[in-house]
Amino acid sequence: MKHKTMELPLIPLRGMSIFPYMVLHFDVGREQSIKALEEAMIHDQMIFLVSQIEAEISMPSTDDFYHVGTIAKIKQMLKLPGDTIRVLVEGISRGGIKEFMQEDPYFVVEVEESMEEGEITPQGKALMKSVMNAFEDYVENNSKISPEILVTLAEIEEPGRLADTVAANITLSPKENQELLSAFDPDERLEILYKLLLEHIQVLEIENTINSRVKDQVNKVQKDYYLREQLKAIQKELGEDEGVVEEVEEYKEKLEKLKLSEETKEKVLREIDRLLKLSPGSQETGVIRNYVDWILNLPWQKETKDKLDITKSAEILDEDHYGLEKVKERILEYLAIRQLSQTIKGPILCLVGPPGVGKTSIAKSIARSLNRHFVRMSLGGIRDEAEIRGHRRTYVGAIPGRIISSMREAKSKNPVFLFDEIDKIANDFRGDPASALLEVLDPEQNKDFTDNYLEVPFDLSNVMFVTTANTTHSIPRALLDRMEVIRIAGYTEEEKVNIGEKYLIPKQVKEHGLKKSNLRIEEKGLRDLINYYTREAGVRNLERQIANVCRKVAKRIVEENIKSVRLTSKNIEKYLGKPLYRYDLINQKDEVGIVRGLAWTSVGGDTLSIEVTLMKGNGKLVLTGQLGDVMKESAKAGISYIRSVAESHGIDPEFHSKKDIHIHIPEGATPKDGPSAGLAMATAVISALTDIPVYKNVAMTGEITLRGRALPVGGVKEKVLAAKRAGIDKVLLPLENKRDLEDIPKNVRDSLEFVLVEDMDTVIKHALAKDDPHED
Repeated sequence: MKHKTMELPLIPLRGMSIFPYMVLHFDVGREQSIKALEEAMIHDQMIFLVSQIEAEISMPSTDDFYHVGTIAKIKQMLKLPGDTIRVLVEGISRGGIKEFMQEDPYFVVEVEESMEEGEITPQGKALMKSVMNAFEDYVENNSKISPEILVTLAEIEEPGRLADTVAANITLSPKENQELLSAFDPDERLEILYKLLLEHIQVLEIENTINSRVKDQVNKVQKDYYLREQLKAIQKELGEDEGVVEEVEEYKEKLEKLKLSEETKEKVLREIDRLLKLSPGSQETGVIRNYVDWILNLPWQKETKDKLDITKSAEILDEDHYGLEKVKERILEYLAIRQLSQTIKGPILCLVGPPGVGKTSIAKSIARSLNRHFVRMSLGGIRDEAEIRGHRRTYVGAIPGRIISSMREAKSKNPVFLFDEIDKIANDFRGDPASALLEVLDPEQNKDFTDNYLEVPFDLSNVMFVTTANTTHSIPRALLDRMEVIRIAGYTEEEKVNIGEKYLIPKQVKEHGLKKSNLRIEEKGLRDLINYYTREAGVRNLERQIANVCRKVAKRIVEENIKSVRLTSKNIEKYLGKPLYRYDLINQKDEVGIVRGLAWTSVGGDTLSIEVTLMKGNGKLVLTGQLGDVMKESAKAGISYIRSVAESHGIDPEFHSKKDIHIHIPEGATPKDGPSAGLAMATAVISALTDIPVYKNVAMTGEITLRGRALPVGGVKEKVLAAKRAGIDKVLLPLENKRDLEDIPKNVRDSLEFVLVEDMDTVIKHALAKDDPHED
């Protein structure tokens, strides 16, 4: 036997060994091992591989691995995701460590290579024959090894090579592998191998005998029990994971308790049984465990009992929110029907309204009043359909969609489920989430909602879905059709005062560590705060400004040691600075060519001052004030109507060719569009052409046709509130908007005069100052 010394980089192997003449691939992830690989590739691609004594140690020292290993040549390297390298190596010869030359950043050792000579002793020949005979018996008793290997082994003539090749093809423990690797003498190695083969053959024969006998004697239940007990014993002997069988039994017990449909139960059982067939360390077992855990932890039968006390539920809704009568009425209707019939499916409500009106908190109150769990899922910006339906399990890292995830979080099959911002769903190459929601939000289909990950139907029919949106325009029609839309228009000044006094001020005083006696906000001060420091349909900014006051009061209490602060309309600027907003008030006198229009904005209603000026020209129409296409068309329609009735109003029929008309709506930087200003623009033009003033205390809204008819518009409540705020006494509305007057608060309705107009003649009669409309 010849010996040769060389310096090589070293890689410790975890839970595996490599023999000479053996080709093997393994993954390298430790930084120390990667650097050793790189060093080997730079030079002659030779590396020294040894086994760790304890596979669990992640940063081994010189005492943590065996000092006899295999000198190998690197055949191939492949980079994998996650900074891991897959290496293909070929064992060359045995070697023993003589000296450690380097330990950091990677191991470099002086290795004494052992090269076997070609002489074969008589003892070696006999051992080779015995090993071959024993290996044939091993192959015969072990169905996992192909008999073709015997042909390859028959051609090997060197004792040492035969021993190493046979060792590489049988299942040995790490300790047995190292014992063979440490035997430098070929005869000694063959002897050890022969002994190990006989031991393993004996075990295989016993197993085969037992299996053959048991197969004929026991029924299926006894067979399953016996095999599990046998597996326990084998795993205990090998020191492997003993908990797989218990885990499978536990899974099956839980599955029986769930009372699932036969199809679902059968599918899950198949997955559970696969755990027994896979190696405990297999990557697949983690995927199966994760899947089974999801199935077992979903609320298939668990549900909360609805609190069917309408009076109590009404108290809870009133306690949480002021106003919002339509929403509360709809919830109480649902409760009443539930009390009479248990078969009603969960309604799908869509709360539509501007920001800050309390859409999300309404959903929480619904859950509290029904005694149900509450879960929320924000849909804003979601582009991937898998967010709704989940990923298929063929993908790495697959998980269920957020619907199923939220149901597990809810821990009941009948929660109140809030889809927030449903009008802000996007779509791209990953699918259309809005289309995926069609099944979820359809009471006729969601009984069998199927997630791509679970691949079994889950019943969503008992869930009460609530969605929120700022507008319905961007919600796909098919999706909107499945929902019951309830519009929340926003709050009046009176409602904001009540909300501020009953909810927001006590909440912010408490959150800022103040007592009730420390801060008192007078009603007039609160009204000024609402009107001049916030401009919104909701109360979000109102709450921020109240918090701003609380912070300043807290600072004064600490610095100046004062006990109480009163916020009034006189000292509000001291705490909040100059007013942030102003509201247009009525003109000082009746003026020609100026009409007060009413508009809807995302933060409530507002008034528009529409001005018209005539100039000598050739009939040019000039529109300014950042107007959209709809308002431009309304202006042109109004001019055409005026031309058709010019003589009856004493207007020169040729005005369109002699004068230029300039229509301007101030605050030009603010975009304005919508079918609300047609009547107002036409009235302003008629006023300018006839030189008759427009009543300063009149405001109007409505669209005009070419025949002068007044068409209905939306946002009447917000517009009327804006008129009231501006000091208007009379509001002209299209006749078809009569039904909208019911939504206006009674105190506002009683303080204004409403005139329902059918056409422009009625508008002119009530708007222009030439006639008194009350004379007829």
